[in-house]
Amino acid sequence: KEGINGDLHYTYAPLANYTLHSIGAAVGFWDRFELSYTSSSLTTGSTLDTLGLVFDTVGGLTDSVAGLPISTGIEPFNTTIDMETIGAKVRVFGEAIYDSDNLFPQVAIGAFYKKNKNDDLLRTLKADKTKDWEAYISATKIFFPINTLINITARYTAANQTGLVGFGGPGGSDKEIRPEISLAYLLRKDTVIGVEWAKHGDNLEGESVEVAGLDLTALQPTLDTLGLSALSGTLTQHESDWYDIFVAFFPNKNLSITMAYAMLGNITITPDQHGFYMSLQASF
Repeated sequence: KEGINGDLHYTYAPLANYTLHSIGAAVGFWDRFELSYTSSSLTTGSTLDTLGLVFDTVGGLTDSVAGLPISTGIEPFNTTIDMETIGAKVRVFGEAIYDSDNLFPQVAIGAFYKKNKNDDLLRTLKADKTKDWEAYISATKIFFPINTLINITARYTAANQTGLVGFGGPGGSDKEIRPEISLAYLLRKDTVIGVEWAKHGDNLEGESVEVAGLDLTALQPTLDTLGLSALSGTLTQHESDWYDIFVAFFPNKNLSITMAYAMLGNITITPDQHGFYMSLQASF
């Protein structure tokens, strides 16, 4: 677009044990440079709620470990993870639509600075950092003869669950390159269907929840006594790659509505995090 333009976006994703709300804005300058801000809020569900109740019930145990009350960042039925993201992106060369008849894709580079606000919870989950930066390079190519768009991104990051569970783990926060691929097909001029995949890391893979240096897998006898023996198997963290299948509808040039089914797998100590999500974007 010519000149300065902007957009507002909102995403709602109710999963099995989490609910994500994300709202943000972006400003673009002469179709070359973009600045963005996003605020994300992830409310947790039954597994962390139950774990919070366990912490409350056996609170004397964690207090005795350090000699003072310990804050885990987990509140029964009221745990929320909040994260702020500031981004910048530059289109280096190419134009996906107008240059679709040549071999070169549109290429952009960008970076994000992410800050997570629940320090106590991330410490409990053994994340190394609550804030960090990441960078990426992205190539987009449209093949009009077959109405298909392909996007390939290489992301240089140490994020856990895109940063919602902090960055890095007990072994540090070294960044790595993680690939992402999107494939979209234009059904008609106002409707697109597609699939996406994003590689995730393993910084917290196999790690347990920890309070004051105490590995909570040691609480197995206590959990058995409380009738919560099934919970002990959920104290080990795993992270899965993310997949989704989506359909996007464009009622006019300034509005898009995206519905998708997301398959996010394991998030911290909770498996099978799948569900529908909705995203709205309005440009001006």
